[in-house]
Amino acid sequence: MTEQDCLFCKIVSGEVPADIVRESDRTIAFRDINPQAPTHVLVIPREHHPTAAALAAADGELLAQVVREAREVAVADGVEEAGYRVVFNTGPGAGQTVFHVHAHVLGGRGLGWPPG
Repeated sequence: MTEQDCLFCKIVSGEVPADIVRESDRTIAFRDINPQAPTHVLVIPREHHPTAAALAAADGELLAQVVREAREVAVADGVEEAGYRVVFNTGPGAGQTVFHVHAHVLGGRGLGWPPG
């Protein structure tokens, strides 16, 4: 997939609408269109990196910023104290379907283990 075909790059550019809940200079957070919990927000870098592993290799500080923003989403949605989950699906075998790295922030209900 090229960056021009990337759904999340289109959200970053404003070409595709999203329910944006947070923005920083390097990240955007928006509600998942198919939520799996009362809080289900995706945090993405504005730059295109296909997976969490690729982002970690290219820019560890940006990966850290994505995680910090995930915490801010949890605080804003009121799930930080009760607990929340941050998930990076990396690769098709892990369930990644959009190849622009994204952190799922899930909370607001009990989350069993193991997942899925």
